[in-house]
Amino acid sequence: MGLFDRFRRRRQRPGTLRTSTKADTSHLEEWAAARRGVEAYVEPRTAVTETTVVLIAHDGEWTRRRIDGPEGAKQFARKLSMPVYDVALVGYPQRMRDYTARQRALRKRAEGEGRTD
Repeated sequence: MGLFDRFRRRRQRPGTLRTSTKADTSHLEEWAAARRGVEAYVEPRTAVTETTVVLIAHDGEWTRRRIDGPEGAKQFARKLSMPVYDVALVGYPQRMRDYTARQRALRKRAEGEGRTD
């Protein structure tokens, strides 16, 4: 790898979807290993993105990355011995929404404290 290779963007043709990469899978594995009670929620492919998987920890913290289709998500979850759900069938757990709301409130509070009106 050259000195400036990491700064070069790989050109993707307009209208093509970016697929899952090793970096995506590595991120998911590392994230899951650092948390407890992690469950996988598979999101279907859309016109804009490929199939994605959302990992949700016991406290509602979450991360999302592309994955190689629904079967790839199931294999990934089995490999890490975690339950896997189809978001279209079961929806997202309440703890994820609660976590997101708490993070939003913390950001707003931090922004408010930084003001010098």
